[in-house]
Amino acid sequence: MAIGAVRRTAVLLAGVLGLSVTASGCSLMSSGSSGSPSLEHPTLRVGYEAQVDVAPLYKAVNSGLFADAGLRIELQQEPSDADAIKALSDGKLDVAFATHVSLFKAAGAGTQLQLQGEAYQAGANTMALVSLPSLGYDDPSQKPSPRIAVNAPDDLGVLTTKSVLDTAGVAQNKIQFKTVPFATMADALQNREVDAAWMVEPFITKAQKALGATIVTDAARGATLDFPISGYASLKKFADGNPNTMSTFRKVLAQAQQQASDRLQVQTVLKDYAGVDAATADLISVGSFPTTLNAVRLQRVADMMQTSQMLANRLDVQSMMPPNEQRG
Repeated sequence: MAIGAVRRTAVLLAGVLGLSVTASGCSLMSSGSSGSPSLEHPTLRVGYEAQVDVAPLYKAVNSGLFADAGLRIELQQEPSDADAIKALSDGKLDVAFATHVSLFKAAGAGTQLQLQGEAYQAGANTMALVSLPSLGYDDPSQKPSPRIAVNAPDDLGVLTTKSVLDTAGVAQNKIQFKTVPFATMADALQNREVDAAWMVEPFITKAQKALGATIVTDAARGATLDFPISGYASLKKFADGNPNTMSTFRKVLAQAQQQASDRLQVQTVLKDYAGVDAATADLISVGSFPTTLNAVRLQRVADMMQTSQMLANRLDVQSMMPPNEQRG
């Protein structure tokens, strides 16, 4: 998901996030006496974007959860999914965060990816079409040819907007999409450049607080109810060459995702990386953080993409799963 941010690298070590890294801590980089397998690549460069989706990842780095397992995580903020996937292909990232739509588009275009974890699943109003009272757009069926801001062309915003507006009786080919970064969508609404903007949190709550914005429709309803939003992936070649490292990454990420079932922990960590104050963080709608990779759940995204002609052919998500990951 795009965000109008300048690329910056955040190496979350002792001086940045207060983690205690000592000489003895270096022993965590090896198997030590625990009997756990040695890590082929104990430092991973992981992309992220300043959205709710990555709260478990960020907190796990901050709290030392990855370090305890012998993994040093270097977080790199990426301005968009396209940038993250390019950085992955160029060898500048080891793990990319992106929407499943972006990852599956890349796979459909020939990029050999292996999924490493699901990041986020939609809940009520975690993604929505947002408008302003002055624009007179109160119901999704109200405009036969609405102008909708999305953060990227042919991505999650387009896919889910088409679905919910189609359900409301709006012809998909009548929707006018305009690509606008999340950070400037509020300006596009104020300047009447669009009728509504497809937003995710924390941008929805920010717009509501700052502008009195209203939700035209939840974008996670009907065919997109509980929709899988985003995840993590690496190049298959990298994953095949570093099986212990990636297995450890997945295990720690699963622990972090489990801890994120505590909404308060998510809201607290958002203040550190998503540019929201405490009052805004307390109001943000939060979805769920899957603890397992589920090929059946993710196939739903790929199949909807094919139906919407975002994919020319059916993508078998199971083929992108790590070894020994069971279907279902």
